[in-house]
Amino acid sequence: MPEPGDNTHYAEPDPRVTGAIRYAQDVELPDMLYACVVRSPYAHARVLRVDTSALPADVVALTPDDVRSLGLYGCQIKDQQVLAVERALYIGDPVAAVAAATPRAAREAAELIEVDYEELPAVFDAVEAIQPGAPLLHEDLAISDNDAAYFGMRPEPQRNVCHHFRIRHGDVEQGFAEAEVIVEGTYRTPSAQHVPMEPHACLAHWTPEGRLEVWTGTQTPFNLRMDLAGIFGLPQEHIRIIAPPMGGAFGAKTFVRYEAIVACLARKAGRPVKLVLRRDEEWLTLNRHPATIHVKLGAKRDGTLVAKQVTCWVNTGAYADCGPGVAQKMGFASPGPYRIPHVWVDSYCIYTNLPSNGAFRGYGATQAVWASERTMDLLAERLGLDPLELRLKNVLVDGDRYCTGEVMHDVHFADCLKAVAEQIGWQGGRRGKGLAVLLKGMQTPSRASIVVEANEDGSYTVHCATAEMGQGAWRAIRMLAAEQLGVPVERVHFPVPDTDIVPYDTRTTSSRSTYMMGRALVEAVRQLKENGELGYGECVNEGGLDPDTGQGIASTHWHQGAAAAEVRVDEETGKLEVVHLHTAIYAGRVVNPPAAQLQNEGSMIMGLGSALFEEITFSEGQVTNANLSDYNIPAADDLPRLTYELIERPGAEIHGLGETALPPVPAAIGNALFSLGIHVRDLPLTPERVLEASERRRAAPV
Repeated sequence: MPEPGDNTHYAEPDPRVTGAIRYAQDVELPDMLYACVVRSPYAHARVLRVDTSALPADVVALTPDDVRSLGLYGCQIKDQQVLAVERALYIGDPVAAVAAATPRAAREAAELIEVDYEELPAVFDAVEAIQPGAPLLHEDLAISDNDAAYFGMRPEPQRNVCHHFRIRHGDVEQGFAEAEVIVEGTYRTPSAQHVPMEPHACLAHWTPEGRLEVWTGTQTPFNLRMDLAGIFGLPQEHIRIIAPPMGGAFGAKTFVRYEAIVACLARKAGRPVKLVLRRDEEWLTLNRHPATIHVKLGAKRDGTLVAKQVTCWVNTGAYADCGPGVAQKMGFASPGPYRIPHVWVDSYCIYTNLPSNGAFRGYGATQAVWASERTMDLLAERLGLDPLELRLKNVLVDGDRYCTGEVMHDVHFADCLKAVAEQIGWQGGRRGKGLAVLLKGMQTPSRASIVVEANEDGSYTVHCATAEMGQGAWRAIRMLAAEQLGVPVERVHFPVPDTDIVPYDTRTTSSRSTYMMGRALVEAVRQLKENGELGYGECVNEGGLDPDTGQGIASTHWHQGAAAAEVRVDEETGKLEVVHLHTAIYAGRVVNPPAAQLQNEGSMIMGLGSALFEEITFSEGQVTNANLSDYNIPAADDLPRLTYELIERPGAEIHGLGETALPPVPAAIGNALFSLGIHVRDLPLTPERVLEASERRRAAPV
């Protein structure tokens, strides 16, 4: 037996190994039916008629007429209905659904539904979507009353802009007038798929008392409950969300996905209904935001940064989802972790006729860092300076003010940069080597609460809404509780989150859970020790930004890290090989080292995929690679030498690290390629793009 408080001993079997773990797709109820969704084949079309007359008598159908009177929903903008009632806004938009006795019967029934459409003009590019005359997707934009709408939103009427975030810091025109060297460029990041091993799955059931119960893989149980309550016109307490562990999520399993459709089918059928998506349907559910970012950067000849202007066009697809929040975080991450006296940012969240885009590991930072850090190397070349030295000259340190106006504390950007440079042998020659640094904000404001209960057998139970999606959050919280209670971790239990039982939590996103719940846990354990039975703790982090000026507190603390890469290129074929990839992440205090290391490795591998080959391709709005043959994710033989370090500091707070190592990876690889004279501005760095850039370099005048 381990000593009390010794949390390094893993005596209990891992349920993922034994097969004891149960995911949402494993949940079953007696007499349940299986759902299948009928989707629009058009990117933009009026739905004229839905004919279900050919369906067998034992099949339940859900049509626009069934949901027409239900409420609009949307976690930040109320722009979505349960089905496409009047117009379908993307290829794959749900227009009907069925429930049948078996999954096969449901699929066959879905094919029997006939839908008449009137095709309408569509727009797919975010920059084109805000030009005069572009097809308008939504005429009226109402800001949601969901807790996910935690900041001031600025939708633009009669325009495909659902949020416009600004930073106004200093006088950018004056800054560029003072600059002695100015560089600028436009950078693009494509849409990408989350590809969790477990697809979306949910089961809905209505009790005889009229309560809705939903079992679903979700990172946002309370946000989901809020939107479902609005849809059905019910008090939130009449809706129960049970959130089993997920087989991966990466941001995909946030807010309402198919829970509303399944709940409507269950109510009409009078029986439980379950839906598990096919793999190809994942591409029609939620993806990463494509972004086009223009950066203009000015400096003195000695490398001192004086001005930066950034414009982000963020493609949120047909429905806003959390796109306004992504655009805002992309906006305030795009200046980078630098002292710049004059900063001007405009970040637009824009509707197009593509599937919705939303939360994705890195949440806007990947797109921002790609543009910002590539521009820093462009500036270094123009000035004839070492890219590392240029960064070290300008990075934020303790006591500096960021362009949002907040004072920076516990800052380690320089430490991270020096660490990654050393590991790839930067001083031994920079050819084929590149690096990048990032700052990423944590969800601010937010609230986390937790209850610790003493059991009769001397064990303890932790009740909180933190979702488990493979990141090891439940284990980390149990370890923290065991440490404070002075017992082995095996004596601390963590049941599946259930909104009927657990106290409120903002959501399991933004690498915030261990930090926020850890702080709440201190108070809960203190109360438990006082009364012997039950303890409640709450952690609230205050803050927020003025959306018109970008001033305020963007993040309670900043996630900090850097990446460095060494690459080789075959200039005959354009094939890019990453030889060595290293990241250094400031972790403050690490709770569970093995899990932290695995999180870091996973982020690096996802970053490698974004850098080299992950890209959703479309033809007139139709996804053309919605399978794992044509959409490539990194396999074991794609991996370079991967090394990393988690920087800790005695007495430091816990810092979230589940996403931090992803965003700087593509930029570091892109800068390594640039050190060879090959300048590619669009991700991914495919052989075709590398070869084209190589040919441009060779054709350039000497």
